[in-house]
Amino acid sequence: MKITVIGTGYVGLVTGTCFAESGVDVVCVDNDKNKINQLREGTVPIYEPGLESMIRHNVEKKRLSFGTDLKSAIEGSEVIFIAVGTPPGEDGNADLKHVLSVAKEIGSVIKEYIVIVTKSTVPVGTSEKIRRVIKDQLNKRKVSINFGMASNPEFLKEGAAVEDFLKPERIVIGVDNEKTAEIMRRLYMSFVLNNHPILFMDIPSAEITKYAANAMLATRISFINEIANLCDILGANVNHVRKGIGSDSRIGNKFLYPGTGYGGSCFPKDLKALIRTAENNGYELNVVKAVEKANEFQKNVIFNKMNKFFRDNLKMKTIGIWGLSFKPKTDDIRESASLYLIGKLLKTGAKVRAYDPAAINETKKLLGNKIIYAVDPYEAAASADALALMTEWAEFHLPDFSKLGRLMKGKVMFDGRNIYDPAELKKHGFKYFGIGRS
Repeated sequence: MKITVIGTGYVGLVTGTCFAESGVDVVCVDNDKNKINQLREGTVPIYEPGLESMIRHNVEKKRLSFGTDLKSAIEGSEVIFIAVGTPPGEDGNADLKHVLSVAKEIGSVIKEYIVIVTKSTVPVGTSEKIRRVIKDQLNKRKVSINFGMASNPEFLKEGAAVEDFLKPERIVIGVDNEKTAEIMRRLYMSFVLNNHPILFMDIPSAEITKYAANAMLATRISFINEIANLCDILGANVNHVRKGIGSDSRIGNKFLYPGTGYGGSCFPKDLKALIRTAENNGYELNVVKAVEKANEFQKNVIFNKMNKFFRDNLKMKTIGIWGLSFKPKTDDIRESASLYLIGKLLKTGAKVRAYDPAAINETKKLLGNKIIYAVDPYEAAASADALALMTEWAEFHLPDFSKLGRLMKGKVMFDGRNIYDPAELKKHGFKYFGIGRS
């Protein structure tokens, strides 16, 4: 079986590579010639554990290739995946210009029945818009070609995307006819044989499932963050509370870890798009709006604790930052709580020394020489008045606190992920500030 994946960003590259790994012939197409050349040379433009070696393996086996010409790429393909970006517009709605541009191109080149699948996260009704654009192009060509439409949202976690794709908890596919369903069922055959469930449904339901899932996860994060803030006020320990409620089988303990708010490429934009979709249809999502508001507040938690400790005088203070990416195992800094904190610190006149195992280059593109980039965690802490743990990379979990204490000017730790034992920090002479652990 052969498929074409349009877009070699995070979703498209993981999707194409993992399908190739399952034995499918895959052509990944992108209009960025530089990116395609890099991929052909074996250079992977994104940081994702396990992806680079898998790409090289499947290129060697001639199951995976890259190109810029859609017309030649779809020759012999049974399925086209649209996996291009849907960034938020100024009004919060998902910007579909890239998706619809691709649909127009598809309509101008298809010659026979093919299934067009939206893999990008798109609002309800997008598949119908794609269908209309393709039909318009076919009418302009004065040809009659049937094609199928499907929605197959991704549920990939950055840092574990390969594992998530190859061993999914569920595969959601929205279709409107049996022929399309059968082709998609055949494409995912190896996953079915491994007992990974496929949930077939109508297209609008599949489109909203992705948004609803992210909204629920974001809700749990904002909920436990608010409880943690209350624990700070009342003198309780959120770790005890988290375990107490997480042991209830109706609640569970996933996504109940307090921190500095959610970030990344999905949650913030998807919640905005879901809110706007509801408003465009005359309905208000009060709970989801409250989640978004709570998260905006949470981004300030570490800065507020710092500002209070330094008595509103952070000017010329040196702050060490551990972690720049929005989560571990990725170089993605979009909506990163760490970058948000750095922005506020720079406005006060503070100096920032930062280290991250993967996201230094991406941060340099954004901040340039506004901060000092360290080569390891200890260099970031050198001469610092305080240190903030913002991303819980594994290499930050067991530092030498004695060495830290000797390097730092002030022995103050702001633990934005609650990974350290306050008693151990105090034993080494540190002042410790976590979240919900007053």
